[in-house]
Amino acid sequence: MTTPPPAPTTAYGDHPDQVANLHLPSENGGPWPCVVLVHGGFWRTGWDRTLMTPLAIDLARRGLAAWNIEYRRVGEAGGGWPGTLEDVAAAVDRLAEMEQVDTARVATCGHSAGGHLALWLAGRHRLAGALPGVSPRVRPVGAVSQAGVCDLEQAWRDELGERAVEGLLGPLEEGSERIAAASPAALSPIGVPQLLVHGTDDDVVPLSQSRDHAARDPLAELVELEGADHSDVIDVGHEAWRTAAEWFSARLTG
Repeated sequence: MTTPPPAPTTAYGDHPDQVANLHLPSENGGPWPCVVLVHGGFWRTGWDRTLMTPLAIDLARRGLAAWNIEYRRVGEAGGGWPGTLEDVAAAVDRLAEMEQVDTARVATCGHSAGGHLALWLAGRHRLAGALPGVSPRVRPVGAVSQAGVCDLEQAWRDELGERAVEGLLGPLEEGSERIAAASPAALSPIGVPQLLVHGTDDDVVPLSQSRDHAARDPLAELVELEGADHSDVIDVGHEAWRTAAEWFSARLTG
């Protein structure tokens, strides 16, 4: 199997965490269809994009570009509301300036809190300027959520991740405008095909997050992996990732 070329770090903003790595199938050819990878970690510092590097390399070997993004997180200056959301939006829009990428064939993929961001990126065109800087230059044509937090209001009610949603959005109350602007559930139907991959043994993000999203969005397909846990879905050797990678290949190259 051909080894993809190195993926140098590229800035999409001035902050040290406003960076990403573009993994390409080859130094020649293109423009390539592209998958934007968004790591999880309940939007907090302590986790970074290296969680998704093996997936990026695998996608490049399959003939897809992978844009593995970093962003400002809760616990550092500018992270949380609205900086985290603005960062991932800016990272996707940076692809409009990259000649190696076919911006008509871009999809998003995220794990856990990154699954929330992947779905949000696919639906942000519905915000109509509700957040500064989120009018999309690049609109994804599909999204994969890997054990994602699809409904921020329910996650807030459940105090998921030790009140991680309030960490992201700040103090909340019923009917919060921030939840309405930030939650994929509030943006549904998102309007593009979505694949939700979730393990039945996930004890970090409940399977109900994906089940409920699939029930409310007609373009969302749910694949439940029997016995899989929260981390299995980003294991390149696991059925969960093979399912996602094949989904991307079918939609972006078929």
